[in-house]
Amino acid sequence: MQYVPHRRIDMRRDPGVSERWLHEQLLADPTLLGLGEVDVKDSERRQVAGGRLDLLLHDTETNTRYEVELQLGPTDESHIIRTIEYWDHERRRYPQYEHVAVIVAEEITARFFNVISLLNGQIPIIAIQVQLLEVGEVRTVVFTRVLDHVTLATEEEDAAAEPTDRGYWLNKGTPETLSVADGLLELVHELDPSLDHNYNKHYIGLARQGVARNFMIMFPRRRYVIAQFRLGPDDARQEELESLGFDVLPYTARDGFRVRLTATDLEERADAIRRLLADAEANYRAPGEA
Repeated sequence: MQYVPHRRIDMRRDPGVSERWLHEQLLADPTLLGLGEVDVKDSERRQVAGGRLDLLLHDTETNTRYEVELQLGPTDESHIIRTIEYWDHERRRYPQYEHVAVIVAEEITARFFNVISLLNGQIPIIAIQVQLLEVGEVRTVVFTRVLDHVTLATEEEDAAAEPTDRGYWLNKGTPETLSVADGLLELVHELDPSLDHNYNKHYIGLARQGVARNFMIMFPRRRYVIAQFRLGPDDARQEELESLGFDVLPYTARDGFRVRLTATDLEERADAIRRLLADAEANYRAPGEA
């Protein structure tokens, strides 16, 4: 194997590179950002309050829109504020979609992380660092996610959780994925028959007589349900589930243990799901519980 050293190029100072050039690369192939199989919904989208959103991307599978702002050089205050403003405008205008702000820059500064920490997870945002590399006589652009999707608060303690109904989730998901959510509830009933679905704007939780008990919450999508269990990191558990054929998502401290589930999982792997539910229920403590 031959090793070829690379050289990082400062895009702001290179005469052949501009923000327009970077914009055109993403227009041609938006999957370069690593956000999945997304399509370009709009480019340089005019905002009512002024300014233009660089890119509006759409993921049809998850019904998610990404508001993307590009900047050469390091992030700065205006770039951060502009990204958040455009995200907020789009989510208010089109509430039927999930919306995620995406900030792209050559350098994601410590100041950016300080600002995001002050927002305390109330804005779903992804930060991506872009680098232009020269390898021999060839140049390539590399996008690296340095801050993953920080989701809106989904804990039952969040008093801002907006109630919805089954029809809302039929629109966001499909009858098939709502059927998967129903199947999960049947397995939950084996542990506690008093629990029922609790429909909220950002997730479907569990509740007993209106009181949340979210040792598992669900996010129905178009082709599957993301089930989020109140469990800590467990490499052995993850390896076991993957060996059984489950699609296990990366663990995060905020979201816990997450698995993409389909009707096939309910039919063929119900015992493993029962174990997940039982462990999550045993691990769960609602506010005020000892």
